[in-house]
Amino acid sequence: MATHHGKEGVVTVGGTAVGELTSFTLETTGDVVEDTALSDATKSFVAGRTSFSGTLEMHYDEADAQQETLTAGSEISFVLLPEGNTAGDQSFTGTGIVTGMSINNSMDAIVSRTVTFQGTGALSKSTV
Repeated sequence: MATHHGKEGVVTVGGTAVGELTSFTLETTGDVVEDTALSDATKSFVAGRTSFSGTLEMHYDEADAQQETLTAGSEISFVLLPEGNTAGDQSFTGTGIVTGMSINNSMDAIVSRTVTFQGTGALSKSTV
């Protein structure tokens, strides 16, 4: 079993790497629909639609043009690379809509930016 260090991760939006990235999450979900009949003794379900969403965390950098494009309501195409960007590394590719952007400032910390997105369409899983 291979393990990977978080420092290997890369995110690109519109083909350009997001600068000062500190972490990202990707969540996939699948709906289920109940198809139990009145005469059934136990409930049964069938698979429904799937969806995905995510979060990008980064150090705030107002000079980074890529960060400045990540505003609420903007549409993005992205590639999430948890293992890095080397041949054979796994990638997740999709499009989404930025649902939120926040800037976090604390007295004893680096100013950070958090971007949340909702996926649209299918999420593709492949390798570099």
